[in-house]
Amino acid sequence: MVKMPTLQGTDPEIKRQEIKEYFHLCYKRYESLFTIVLEDSAYYQKADLLRHPIIFYYGHTATFFINKFKFSSILNERVNPHLESLFAVGVDEMSWDDLNEKHYDWPTLKETQNYRDKVYDMVNHVIDTLPLELPITQESPWWVVMMGIEHENIHLETSSVLIRQLPIESVQEVRQWEECFNYGEAPQNKLLQVSEGIVQLGKNKDAKLFGWDNEFGTHEAHIPAFKAAKYMTSNAEYLAFIDDGGYNNDSYWCDEGKAWKAYANVQTPLFWKKYEDTYMLRTLSREIPLPLNWPVEVNHLEAAAFCQWKSNILGSTITLPTEDEYVRLRDESTVSSYIDSIKESKPIANIDLDGFASSVPVDTYKHGNFYDVIGNVWQWSRTPIYPFDGFKVHPMYDDFTVPTFDGKHNLINGGSWASCGNLATQKSRYGFRRHFYQHAGFRYIESNYEEKIVTDYYTTDSIIAQYCHFGWGRSPLEEALGVENYPATCATLALEYMKNKPRKKALDIGCAIGRSTLELARGFDEVIGVDFSARFIQEAQLLIDNGVLRYTMPTEGEIESFHEVSLAHFDLKKEAKKVSFWQADACNLKPLYKDLDLIFGGNLIDRLYDPRKFLEAAGERLNVGGLLILTSPYTWQEESTPKDKWIGGYKRDGENVTTLQGLEEILGNDFRLIDTKNVPFVIQETARKHQYTLAHMTVWEKH
Repeated sequence: MVKMPTLQGTDPEIKRQEIKEYFHLCYKRYESLFTIVLEDSAYYQKADLLRHPIIFYYGHTATFFINKFKFSSILNERVNPHLESLFAVGVDEMSWDDLNEKHYDWPTLKETQNYRDKVYDMVNHVIDTLPLELPITQESPWWVVMMGIEHENIHLETSSVLIRQLPIESVQEVRQWEECFNYGEAPQNKLLQVSEGIVQLGKNKDAKLFGWDNEFGTHEAHIPAFKAAKYMTSNAEYLAFIDDGGYNNDSYWCDEGKAWKAYANVQTPLFWKKYEDTYMLRTLSREIPLPLNWPVEVNHLEAAAFCQWKSNILGSTITLPTEDEYVRLRDESTVSSYIDSIKESKPIANIDLDGFASSVPVDTYKHGNFYDVIGNVWQWSRTPIYPFDGFKVHPMYDDFTVPTFDGKHNLINGGSWASCGNLATQKSRYGFRRHFYQHAGFRYIESNYEEKIVTDYYTTDSIIAQYCHFGWGRSPLEEALGVENYPATCATLALEYMKNKPRKKALDIGCAIGRSTLELARGFDEVIGVDFSARFIQEAQLLIDNGVLRYTMPTEGEIESFHEVSLAHFDLKKEAKKVSFWQADACNLKPLYKDLDLIFGGNLIDRLYDPRKFLEAAGERLNVGGLLILTSPYTWQEESTPKDKWIGGYKRDGENVTTLQGLEEILGNDFRLIDTKNVPFVIQETARKHQYTLAHMTVWEKH
């Protein structure tokens, strides 16, 4: 059986042939799955009310190749612009309370197959002619080729779930998709010890196998010892939950689970069919007597309810594992990696279609002291999918993962019998809505471990994002003009002015997202950052708490770029311990902000409603010899500051009054001006729209 090629090698032509064979396998295997569908009309039924009819998925994977090849400039011309628009989007399952009722004019099956045939020929031509250098990196056009192939593998699995939901009279048995006939009594499950240990997750850029963007980065955690079920939860175990009234007892269900249960009106898992007192199980092409020794297939909400029921029975905390706990179990069971498993003489798990096109008994594949650590069915975790430290969106598929960072998509682990290619690797990460059905079940554990991860949504508020980028990013114009990061430059200059002075405590007023605050902490024992905007302070605090901050920036129209700020990248993790952020009004600061060696007000005074009030109070807060450093472009506007409160930029008795003159009048009694200089900065609005500004820095010493 052809397996997923590595990205490395010494002979590009051999690698080209490996990828071509892999493409042929995956593309034709996907088409063969749909031979289970008996009649054309079934392609236009909604197997799942929350998803498109399966004709969409049959065309979608071919369209993906064209759209990504076009976007990455591998292709100049499309195959069929109409179909490539129709089959482009609409994949993620909808929430039951957010139904999309659009009507689509779907093409015939013959038209769709003709389109797929043309795309097949086109991809073959690309593979034959595209220049290839090894290793294949994320910047290579061959990464996009692999992306198209692995995308088809994802839909091989999700489409097989939809085919399971078609009426039984609409499908037929196909030899290539033979299902298991081994049924029997389930083994008695029991909890086994898993020792404590360190888990390390994430890929680096030198990884041997293709991966989706959420797999890259780093994550490490210490996992205390816990107990895990020896087997996946079987149909027999779950049947006991049903027989005990599990679906009718709301105390076992979370609020989301109760809402879904009321909408779906369910009493059993989706693939169970009840006929009088007998349960049947729907597979791809058959209805069979419920195999008690197969793993149950449920959504996350059902799995969590079972765990609550089990907790009541055992009198201990039974729960779904976190992603980290699953990895700790996998590490202890010493399951072979994907690359090593290829070398095995026989299948090591019911995965990668190496066995049957269905589940098998839960005691078939042993991994250490446990069974089915990988394969058979996916295992729900209680971890919402989140980005690892260092996560970066791949520009060729920027909406693959980011939409799932919403706290509503939980990770599934381990793969299923239908998981091929990337899905079968130990580094894969897939998150689905909690009401979603996959070939997924669960393994319960006994654990009191509290996970410490953040679901880290991207900040999309345009003003917040703009200030995030101003403080922590780097715009093309800054790079072209050689302009350094403005908040960091101001902080560096401030520390130079302070080098022979005490540096115990500093106040950063108008700190925005906190770059200057943290940079000042390189030279101060304590730095307090304050801003009038609670939203700015919230983002700054998130950065301190999590060590990472993510935001989107508009590039043009609806197109966005994705950015990550990491304290570790800027070598500011130690400084974060010396920093605190508070919301405050610069014109009405509380008395506690005192005994300061430095007050820094970056681009502040021309945005205050009463700048004189702020300036007159500054001397009372500074120690003798302390510095007040102000920067501003002096863009006085009545929207920010009533004109009668301006301290410069106006005429008095027919003469011009500059802001510097106004500062000297207000500060002259308590301060002496020791230096001035110009500091440039750039604010990016879109990829091609920037503001270039020259701020004036004034340095005042309290005497």
